[in-house]
Amino acid sequence: MKRNLSQSRRPVLKSFGLVLLACSLLTGPGLSGVAFAVDSSPTPAPSPTSTAAQSQTAPSPAPALQGAPSTTPPAVPTASPAAPAPAPSPTGTNPAAPSTTKKLSRQELLAAGGAQMGQRSSRVARDTAIAAGSGLSTQSLSTEGTWNPTFGVLGLDVSKWQPSVDWQGEWNKGARFAYVKASEGTYYTNELFNSQYQGARNVGMIRGAYHFAHPSSTSGADQARFFVNNGGGWSADGYTLPPVLDIEYNPYDGNICYDMTPAQMTAWIADFGSTMRALTGRLPVIYSTTDWWATCTNNSAAFGDYPLWVAAYPMTPASSPGMLPASWSTYSIWQYSSTGPFAGDSNVWNGDFAALQRFAGSSAPTIQVPSQATQQIAAYAGSHPSLGSQTTAITCGLTSGGCYQGFQGGTVMWSSASGAFAVSAGPVTGAWQALGAERSPAGYPTSDLICGLKNNGCFQNFQGGSIMSSPATGAAFVPFGAIRDAWAAQGYENGPWGYPTSNATCGLRSGGCFQLFQAGSGLWSPSSGAHLVKSGPILDAWAKDGFENGLLGFPSTDATCTASDCTQLFTGGVIGWTSTAGAWPIYMGIGDTWKAARAKGEPIGFPLAKEVCGLRGGGCYQLFQGGSILFSPTSGAYSMTGRILNYWAQSGFENGQLGYPTGPASCGAVQSECWQSFEKGTVAYSAATPIQTVPAGPMAQAWKNLGASGGALGYPSSAQICGLKDGGCFQMFAKGALMYSPAAGAQPSLLGPIRDFWQKQGFENGALGYPASNVICGLVGAGCFQNYLGGTVMWSNASAAHAMSFGPVRDAWIASGFENGILGYPTSEQVCGLRNGGCFQNFVNGTVMYSPATGAQTMSSAPIRDKWATTGFEGGSLGYPTSGAICGLRNGGCFQNFEKGTIMWSAASGAQVMMPGPIQQSWAAQGFENGALAFPTNSQTCTADKLSCSQTFQGGTVSWTSAGGAKTRLN
Repeated sequence: MKRNLSQSRRPVLKSFGLVLLACSLLTGPGLSGVAFAVDSSPTPAPSPTSTAAQSQTAPSPAPALQGAPSTTPPAVPTASPAAPAPAPSPTGTNPAAPSTTKKLSRQELLAAGGAQMGQRSSRVARDTAIAAGSGLSTQSLSTEGTWNPTFGVLGLDVSKWQPSVDWQGEWNKGARFAYVKASEGTYYTNELFNSQYQGARNVGMIRGAYHFAHPSSTSGADQARFFVNNGGGWSADGYTLPPVLDIEYNPYDGNICYDMTPAQMTAWIADFGSTMRALTGRLPVIYSTTDWWATCTNNSAAFGDYPLWVAAYPMTPASSPGMLPASWSTYSIWQYSSTGPFAGDSNVWNGDFAALQRFAGSSAPTIQVPSQATQQIAAYAGSHPSLGSQTTAITCGLTSGGCYQGFQGGTVMWSSASGAFAVSAGPVTGAWQALGAERSPAGYPTSDLICGLKNNGCFQNFQGGSIMSSPATGAAFVPFGAIRDAWAAQGYENGPWGYPTSNATCGLRSGGCFQLFQAGSGLWSPSSGAHLVKSGPILDAWAKDGFENGLLGFPSTDATCTASDCTQLFTGGVIGWTSTAGAWPIYMGIGDTWKAARAKGEPIGFPLAKEVCGLRGGGCYQLFQGGSILFSPTSGAYSMTGRILNYWAQSGFENGQLGYPTGPASCGAVQSECWQSFEKGTVAYSAATPIQTVPAGPMAQAWKNLGASGGALGYPSSAQICGLKDGGCFQMFAKGALMYSPAAGAQPSLLGPIRDFWQKQGFENGALGYPASNVICGLVGAGCFQNYLGGTVMWSNASAAHAMSFGPVRDAWIASGFENGILGYPTSEQVCGLRNGGCFQNFVNGTVMYSPATGAQTMSSAPIRDKWATTGFEGGSLGYPTSGAICGLRNGGCFQNFEKGTIMWSAASGAQVMMPGPIQQSWAAQGFENGALAFPTNSQTCTADKLSCSQTFQGGTVSWTSAGGAKTRLN
């Protein structure tokens, strides 16, 4: 028998379950089968539903019908070991071509054993070569295959070409049934038939006979009678399998169809079958291949009530023979290997052993048909007259308690969860069979076949999803889940994804799945969701990167495109494409930086190449249309464009004076001004200033603390200059300078009156030295100040800028409340060189006087200060003040002590000097200003010889003589 030359290109199918075509043998003569007719033309109906299972429910509303079938071939990702790709076809390798060894005549072949099953199989080609060259020999088992299907019941078929079969050994390997060649045409019988037939039975196998047809030699009826007379009979003894018609490639002269037309061939097969039924009570099993059936019967659908034995040899272990011949929706036996593991050919029964016994006609218990199945199948058939007449009884025992019944126009499948719906011959049903029919993830049908979709497409819903078909794409299963949901959200086949071109494949990295569509690949993972990678440059770039196993991982968004560019995000980066630069991956950190740069409007453009690594410290870079993105493990990834990129390149790239970038560029709207941080400094420029580097460390940090380019200093206007006093440095900026010294750190010197004053003082070489703080404004009267190593410069609009040198004078001013105190802002610098090493400084509201003996004292009372001035200041009769002015006395009075006296003041008496001596003591003894004398009204006066003195007070006079002492006379 010939094996399928070309099977479906869909993923591996699973066994069809327990659809056992012979169940009806128990209730009547003949072998039941499943027949299919060509699809009718149903009313256009909806795209696949999104319901996991339907129970006799109507499909969704119909989509708008589209035009003619598309001629655009579906795009498929480039193959890669790590890439998602459709599961390998079980028939990826065709059976071996006919042997180039000399073709034997019929007489020569008959002498060797005649024709045998699988005329184009590798074993038959080899055996023919042996017969032509060295005569018949026992078939060696050393080259036989080693795999078996994981379902069903295993068996073998043999002929004279296997003269020494070890039946016990075959049993031990798992074979439980066997077919033996009995006859060929009307001219040959197998002389080993009886011994092989009985040998199989002796070890407990169920066995049967097959006939190799030679249709052009004699009629079908004649060959049927010849077959029955030479071992092809049947009895319902439970261990005799139904007879088999082996109808396949012509091993002799003539074409592969025995020089017969399809009409002649189908008539001959029907003649053979009806004669066999009349002689044995059973229709024969038909052994053939999908390819031969299509070629020689023109895909006849008239034999669905015959059990099918299909030949197809997958290159690797599989669970399905692939596409079946046109008459059938399922098979009874699959010949899956011609080279082992069993002698002859290796086969599998599509069901369990009890079903095989029923097939052979034993008294195994019949599976009862649920009344619900009977009612619903009958109701469905009654509402679908296109199904035609029944061809089988209802057969049950399928997965989940399901049943089926064959009709001329299809097969009605039923389960309690799905209800009754028909599957009919065509691409959709073929794809469902390839999946494993009702035992597959698709499960039972939940809708009718709906056609009239876009580009002449069709679909049918199943419990696990939908099978979509179009002439351009073939049929593919779209299971319920995230990929289907994403496809549905885009408009099913009418959306940008188009029709599916493969089944879904899962088991990818991180539990992911993929499915091919006309527009590209739909990918899903639990963390990324479902997204389409469109065929074209982005898919190609992703494929080169290793699909989902590469650094990019799964897509995390759909592609976003304009007329000239596209981007698509992935879990590990992004792919950017332009028509001029092509598509390139951008990984992780660099990808995030690129997205952020584009979001900010930076002119970075699209990638020009893949990233390049191996730089200093494990760094990487990637070129873009408008610049570069640099990455290092310590600094991160940052973009560079324009003048900064050129300046950085001229400095020696990452190995030069700047090193890696450590922050993003901060630029104006039109890139006329920018600044960016690097390992060794910050680069900045503006329209008014040249590009310069602010060195990393205190200078760059101070500039950034001040607001960088948008702060108090603005952009740098010079390079840093060092070599100043005490190891200092400075750098000029648009609005001032940054000064640095090890003692003070980096501090600004802003353009304005404070800097002007400091400049007049000699900058850092003057008494103030380096600035030690920022300029701080917002003081009373809109004032400002700045600290220096040698003091403070205070400024207000009313008082101008003046220095407050560190020392007692400044301390006294601080104690008085700074500029908010009784003195206010300074109005002069500190002046020293007074008597006894004294100093003073004037303020808006007074003066601070200092001497080493008296300390620093404030003089905040104007009348007292004026009176003190009339005495000659610190060089006069009173000397330096020894206290500040003390007010709050009687009648609002004040006083202030000096080295040589006191000045008392009240509004009524004015400021008067109280010199130490008997008059002051007498006044004090009477209660000071609170006594009867109250405040003095003039200063003490004495005679020239100093022997008598007097002083008037508000309440009287105190007189003193050397002889009489002090006398008080009250008014």
